[in-house]
Amino acid sequence: MLDKFNREINYLRISLTDKCNLRCIYCMPEEGLPLKQHKDIMRYEQIVLIVKEAARLGINKIRLTGGEPLIKKDIEFLIEKLAAIKEIKELCLTTNGVLLAEKAKILKQAGLTSINISLDTLQPEKYREITRGGDLADVLKGIDQAINEGFKIKLNMVVLKDKNEDEIDDMRNFCQNKNIKLQLINHFNLTNNKNDEYFFDRPPKCKQCNRIRLLSDGVLKPCLHSETEYKVNYDNIRESLEKAILSKPEKGSSCNSRKMFEIGG
Repeated sequence: MLDKFNREINYLRISLTDKCNLRCIYCMPEEGLPLKQHKDIMRYEQIVLIVKEAARLGINKIRLTGGEPLIKKDIEFLIEKLAAIKEIKELCLTTNGVLLAEKAKILKQAGLTSINISLDTLQPEKYREITRGGDLADVLKGIDQAINEGFKIKLNMVVLKDKNEDEIDDMRNFCQNKNIKLQLINHFNLTNNKNDEYFFDRPPKCKQCNRIRLLSDGVLKPCLHSETEYKVNYDNIRESLEKAILSKPEKGSSCNSRKMFEIGG
């Protein structure tokens, strides 16, 4: 389906949870988050219904995000259901990689096609500092296991000023040796106006944006850098999706109503 600016919207990012097992300094609050009630979080059955309707509108790529999606119980059952939707050509997941070593095989069997792994440094102490306690070894094991399972893999490196800028070449070499792709991400704040002249790979320029977002509380967000949201009407999912696509702005501005961990990037 085309939006009002003739962009083909064929990509839906789905945040399964705003919870995470890390506390990265640029994303999660150190003290964690208040628990949402179970009734406020989408059930897998609801997600499948939304994706089926989205596929009829031309969505052919799905990305599961968080928070950290691998902390969700029985996530492989959701992946199996989504992989069975014939219009979906790419079924992807973004993870911090901490739980990936133990889950990579079952994710592959369920039908997941590609994985983006968040990794901002190859130095164990710096990794522990950035993530507020994470163990780099867990992520490296997850990367190797995902490679062994034959996943298409990208490493997402958030470039932090005066923190890890000097590691870009090391990260490139690491990815080249592993035969995986490096994706450099500009560190940005949602409360600032969208900058379309970033130096690195992400976020994309607005004129090339082909995505909308579905948040864990059942809200459709047409643009990361906007406060416009629509609660999904399960009696008319198609109308909710069409409304979100047609309200996607030509250019992002800012968002003060949500934090990044709620949206999934």
